[in-house]
Amino acid sequence: MEWLHSLEVEITALLSIVLLVVTIPWILLTKRDSTSAVAWCLLVFFVPIFGSILFVLFGYQHIHRPLKKKRKHKQIFGLTHAALTGDMGFGSELPSDPWNGRGSLASRFGAFPICGGNQVTFYHEGVSAMKAIQEAIDAARHHVHLEYFIFQADETGRAFLELLTKKAKEGVQVRLMYDAMGSRALRRRVLQPLREAGGKCMPFLSLNPLRRHIQVNMRDHRKIVVVDGRVAFTGGLNIGDEYLGKVPRFGFWRDTHVRVEGPAVAALQRVFIEGWDFAAEEDLRGPEYFPLFHDKPVTPSQLSAVAMQVIPSGPDMELKSIREIYFAAILQARRRVWIATPYFVPDAGLRDALCLAGYLGIDVRLLCQHHPDKWIPFYAGRYYWSEVLAAGVKVYQYTKGMLHSKVMLVDGEWASVGTANLDNRSLYLNFEVNCLVYSPAAVEELEKAFRQDMADSILLDPKVYEQRPLPGRLVENASRLLSPVL
Repeated sequence: MEWLHSLEVEITALLSIVLLVVTIPWILLTKRDSTSAVAWCLLVFFVPIFGSILFVLFGYQHIHRPLKKKRKHKQIFGLTHAALTGDMGFGSELPSDPWNGRGSLASRFGAFPICGGNQVTFYHEGVSAMKAIQEAIDAARHHVHLEYFIFQADETGRAFLELLTKKAKEGVQVRLMYDAMGSRALRRRVLQPLREAGGKCMPFLSLNPLRRHIQVNMRDHRKIVVVDGRVAFTGGLNIGDEYLGKVPRFGFWRDTHVRVEGPAVAALQRVFIEGWDFAAEEDLRGPEYFPLFHDKPVTPSQLSAVAMQVIPSGPDMELKSIREIYFAAILQARRRVWIATPYFVPDAGLRDALCLAGYLGIDVRLLCQHHPDKWIPFYAGRYYWSEVLAAGVKVYQYTKGMLHSKVMLVDGEWASVGTANLDNRSLYLNFEVNCLVYSPAAVEELEKAFRQDMADSILLDPKVYEQRPLPGRLVENASRLLSPVL
């Protein structure tokens, strides 16, 4: 038995050396951020086997063949479908950008043009939003497109699938795209009735270890519903009982979702179609999917409605568009920056921007969780609270229930609402989509909801927070080491 134990030790030592020699150069070649590179190198150096496995699963963003195909298709689609990116078809595109050049900047980062003539409705909890989505789907006549990170097979999920199956039997085209990791509990048998009725269901980046498809990063975190090319929904809500406040562990679920009617629907439709082509290899470029382009031009009176800009982000884009527009919006703020995010794990640049705004006397408020659903991001965020609190940023913890809103409000005139959290996972690793709102009236409605959230929150006292117990500090320090993948 001693010789067997000795052999195991020798094999483990040899494997550790091989992994060190292979993995550390691999990290140095693929990690641009020095902090991230150092963190991964140290982890692999001290625990070679465990560290190498973690790096492959969480740290290495390999652009394998399907994702290269998606990037190539995205470029071709932009060139061949100019109606969605130029003047053609966007009859409501605004001729100027009076918002400190923020709209033009977002366009350079990959956003669609700012367009007026949109009607928007905001939902601040799940029940009303889900009801509106179901009503829109029930009224569908041509197609229903859904893209979700999490689609649960619980009571709420099955109700949605029954409705989608009913519409498919009526002859409506139904396409459901779900993230294979986020919706891993969604089994084929649950989707079978929808498929038998003519609906199409496809996972995004399927999990298949035999084909090296086990990528934990680069997940589809978007939540999009498009009905008949005329009505769209996006925001923080997935499909599941918890989003309706039915899960005691979470309690009341505070989220922000938006319903859009108008030219901006076409941009959300295109985001879905690009993803669907990648997942299902089905090209959907017909005019029936963009009916607003064939309607009468938007009248001047309609231009007074909400001006909006859709901005997608993901690993298939060279620039991290949502991250960059967050950064620019914070730096351009003159009076206030209010942010609601469940997970606060920003990179160094975003932290510096928030601290600078705080030092300049700008009213910076950060609304985060008090009852977390994920403990490691929560404790990592607590570590960074100390830094922004010292700069004069006000930090609130929402106590009414589960905070899941992703909202940024700037100077009472600009807002971002969508799927992206203020963390590295959303801004660097996942596919996301946000709506940038250029309308003081719409922003005022979001600010009203934010004020109510603050009334349901605890305002942290910086001096008291600095006195928190040592064990909690140690957990925070340990958690923030994983910041590059949180």
